[in-house]
Amino acid sequence: MIEANAYAGQFLTILFMAVALGMDAFSLGIGIGMKGIRLLDILKLSFIIGLFHILMPLAGIFTGGYMSSILGDVTVVAAGGLLILLGGHMIYSSLRGDAVPSFNHRTLWGMLIFALSVSIDSFSVGVSLGMFNTDMMMTVILFGLFGGLMSVLGLLLGRRVSHNLGEYGEACGGIVLLAFGVMFLL
Repeated sequence: MIEANAYAGQFLTILFMAVALGMDAFSLGIGIGMKGIRLLDILKLSFIIGLFHILMPLAGIFTGGYMSSILGDVTVVAAGGLLILLGGHMIYSSLRGDAVPSFNHRTLWGMLIFALSVSIDSFSVGVSLGMFNTDMMMTVILFGLFGGLMSVLGLLLGRRVSHNLGEYGEACGGIVLLAFGVMFLL
């Protein structure tokens, strides 16, 4: 009975963490979706984000507890910096028009950068979880599931909103990414 309650408590804790980490993918997905995105690209990008939400905490769990104090702040700064760069570039390219190539979320490189920026915080969470006796399989499955699902929802919502914003969609998406990058750094 006590063991079942402990497992249920651990499941709820991991579930809440997975939803919280997935909210990054959701909110930043809105920003990318505002730029305009095809359904096939939504599926590809969400799959890669889900995969990163599995691999990053898994790497963090294996890295272990002794690194959490060192890497905790570094990962947040790196994620914030990436988002500021992506958001600033999207705003700049939308204002300059066709003269500047914009961030292309359709390329493998663009998808990997975006997936890394939304899942880098799950690495530091994984490092923290590595100090505890956590069910690793349950953790990475829930993190991956909610990372992918929340990104699909955010990208679809951003896509829907972009139809109403027209040519200003990319600038609005850039502002969203820039704002989240600044929030990471504060």
